[in-house]
Formats: sequence, structure tokens, C-alpha cells
Amino acid sequence: MALLNDTSPQERLWDMIRDIRFAMVTTRHNDGQLRSRPLTTQNRSIDEGAVLWFFISRSSELAADLRDDGAVNVAYASPDKDRYISLAGFARLSDDAARKQELWNTATQAWFPNGPDDPDVALLAVHIDHAEYWDVESSKMVQLFKMAKAAMTGQRPHDMGEHREVRL
Repeated sequence: MALLNDTSPQERLWDMIRDIRFAMVTTRHNDGQLRSRPLTTQNRSIDEGAVLWFFISRSSELAADLRDDGAVNVAYASPDKDRYISLAGFARLSDDAARKQELWNTATQAWFPNGPDDPDVALLAVHIDHAEYWDVESSKMVQLFKMAKAAMTGQRPHDMGEHREVRL
């Protein structure tokens, strides 16, 4: 299947992330359980390379989980547009003051009223090791038709959308 707008898979991935913005970040808690928390992606462009940025509280349970194990999964979903992203990588806390200032915005101010210089405010940098996305281009009606046809013929539905593993 052709790429939308003839963009590279990397550009398509970043376009989808920018459009969705809210991610579920999954970490391993010290009791071994996987825990997911919603965070807002702060990246504004593909120029960020293979790093996602989030603001978090240094005193949060999320930060404690990351001190024990930095492996994370970041998932994005836009069911209304049939777009899904799964990213695996390694997370670390960052105190980069210049990056905090660059990414700071009014929505972040609502969560951290003492501003970017508050010692409890940290940036979470997720270095992506593996990226994968699914993007269904056809309408719901076309999808339903393809699934009904597959059910009738006993064959899996074809051309349900674009699925890519992306190298960053």
C-alpha cells in the first residue's frame, strides 16, 4: 500500500504522534506489574530524532518506576481515525533547563504551577528502540464490507490499512 502523501515511514509516524499527542506510557513497577499512565507528548517536530519528551513529577510513582527499570512502551491510539502506534524504548529523567524552557507551555503550567524551574519538574526522555504503526485509510463501511467478505470466504481480510515497522 502506498504511503499517505508520499511521506517516509518516519515522517508518517511523527505526523501521527503529533496529531494524537496523548500517550499511555507503560513501565514496570517494583512489584513486577506493568502500569500505564497518560502523558502529553511535548515534541513539536520530527527534528527530535528518536526521542519523545514528556513532563513528569520527579516525586511521582512513575519516576520511581523508571529509577528501577527504564524500559518503557509508549502507545498512542486514535480509534476515530483508525490509527495506532506502539513504541518501545528506554526512558531517563532529564534536567535540561534549556529543553524545559523550549517545551514549556500553558497546559504544562496547569500541571506544574511553580514553573519549569521547580525542582520537582523533570523531563522524561524516551529513546525509541522500536516503532510500529497501523493506519487504516478506508472508511468504516469499506472495512465492514471487507470483514464480512472475509467471514463469508473464510479468508483473512486484505488491504485493511498500512502497517509499518519504522527504523529511527
